[in-house]
Amino acid sequence: MSLPPVNRLGVFGGAFDPPHLAHVALVEAAVAALQLDQVRVLPTGLAWHKTRTLSEAHHRLAMTRLAYQHLPQVVVDDREIRRSGASYTVDTLRELQAEFPQAQLYLLLGDDQRRALPSWHQIDEIGRIAIICAAGRDMAVRAWNEELGALQTTPPLSDKLQARIRTLEMPLMPHSATDIRELLAKEQAITSLVPPAVERYIHEHHLYRPH
Repeated sequence: MSLPPVNRLGVFGGAFDPPHLAHVALVEAAVAALQLDQVRVLPTGLAWHKTRTLSEAHHRLAMTRLAYQHLPQVVVDDREIRRSGASYTVDTLRELQAEFPQAQLYLLLGDDQRRALPSWHQIDEIGRIAIICAAGRDMAVRAWNEELGALQTTPPLSDKLQARIRTLEMPLMPHSATDIRELLAKEQAITSLVPPAVERYIHEHHLYRPH
């Protein structure tokens, strides 16, 4: 039995350390708004931009699979974990473009990732390969553009790239993996912040406990 064609492919990467409800909500919103046939969710391997050491890759991969197990469109893809050396989004997009030559790629971004776009490796090439879909409300996007204009040390995004950025309308959710790790380190509840299966996994494997 042949698989249905993938004409609209979402791509969502992150540390997922741990994956939380805002991560899930973003993908759910993208599937609905963009009518995506498939979403590749990719836990980061060696993150060149992270100053801290990530949790072990097999834990982040397992939690990500649990977080998205209810969405049939999602494929949790471990290629960035398997890749040696620094892992760049542009390399992943090139690979997926070669694997799905007929598909339009949509790069899905959370609010924190969107703000960091000017510093991304080969950002103009990323914008050529994929339409960038960033979470946030219109007011947040306008404020972000004004903020970028005020930053002297950050090169502005080109007009061509700006035209490839869309806003993915969804409620702004103040979830943060950093906050969740801090709560767990203080042995406080995270029930309202992560999917139940992820919470069980964290407790079963004693992750993010104080040393």
